[in-house]
Amino acid sequence: MTSPTQTTPTLTAPIILLMSVATGLAVASNYYAQPLLHTISQQFSISNAAAGAIVTTAQLSYAVGLMLLVPLGDMFERRALIVLMNLLAAGGLLISAFATNIVVLIIGTALTGMLSVVAQILVPFAATLAAPHERGKAVGTVMSGLLLGILLARTAAGALADVGSWRTVYWVAAILMVLMSAVLWRVLPRYQSPTAMSYPRLLGSILRMFVEEPLFRARSLLGGLLFAAFSMLWTPLTFLLASPPYEYSNTTIGLFGLAGAAGAYAANRFGRLADRGLGNLATRAGLLLLLGSWGLMAFGQVSVIALLAGILLQDLAIQGVHVTNTSSIYRLRPEARSRLTAGYVTCYFIGGASGSLVSSWLYAHFGWPGVVTAGAVLGAVTLAYGALAPSARIPETASPTARA
Repeated sequence: MTSPTQTTPTLTAPIILLMSVATGLAVASNYYAQPLLHTISQQFSISNAAAGAIVTTAQLSYAVGLMLLVPLGDMFERRALIVLMNLLAAGGLLISAFATNIVVLIIGTALTGMLSVVAQILVPFAATLAAPHERGKAVGTVMSGLLLGILLARTAAGALADVGSWRTVYWVAAILMVLMSAVLWRVLPRYQSPTAMSYPRLLGSILRMFVEEPLFRARSLLGGLLFAAFSMLWTPLTFLLASPPYEYSNTTIGLFGLAGAAGAYAANRFGRLADRGLGNLATRAGLLLLLGSWGLMAFGQVSVIALLAGILLQDLAIQGVHVTNTSSIYRLRPEARSRLTAGYVTCYFIGGASGSLVSSWLYAHFGWPGVVTAGAVLGAVTLAYGALAPSARIPETASPTARA
């Protein structure tokens, strides 16, 4: 029998569909609270800014998991690791469901956030299983599932909270994670990475790649700036929509997540552009769209149409550039894709946590205009860096071979 370290299993259509759904379900765990912040703040008698700490906690714990847990995908058999992390994330959701105060809810959020990084083990796993000429498409497909998970998490959370309570959201999510674990165990192929490193050396190699790979550094910084912009929109958006003149319900607020569904389509299309060697063009186009989205959202207090259009444009831009980033760095060192993911997405979520923290403060002191102004400035900086920095430019040549 051929060892799994010698032969890479084939990525079939059913497997990539399952990986896409599993990725979306895992990452959704970090976003259920966003449309519920107003409701949670009322139940626990805390301020909106304090409720915003739930989002910041989710993103910071995700960053910790990215750095400490995702590299294990280059060390252990991946199917078993993915299933175990899924089950433990379900445990964190149950702690949140039972929370009697904000401290317990934050503990559950931190545990779930740290373990839901299983999504970032699935993405490089798909890249490993895919044929080289279809790698960008495979990554784009799985990333489409990730984006839909983020967006539909808000929609589902709002609807379930109105049917039951905000706790209902966490109960349902925990059950779905357990069921997904069983399906993943049955369907996913076994795969053991050929890397033979101790855990400390594995973590140290991530820092070494930041030093040795300029493109990795540049694209990781670009990813952090992208997700900072994403969080600067979504964290205060709940407070805007729950306040006059809108005063929307949890369900209606959650439906705004659907406005960004076009980003799932963008993820796939941008992945195809990366496969054709057009990653730099895709980056510039995406960053221009990001900057333009803030111009539309400047009218968000008076026009729900402008707000929806801005959300759609921003998700289209962010997910498109994100897929371009990951496709480009996965070509650098194929044997270290889990570690490349760990370093890149850690920067991504540090940016997201920073965006959440800053936007909560800005909204409390300057309202929606303050958030939009800061977002536009950030968009301009991101465009300038992504378009002009030499180290951010993707070599439009054949993929380099793996290096030891």
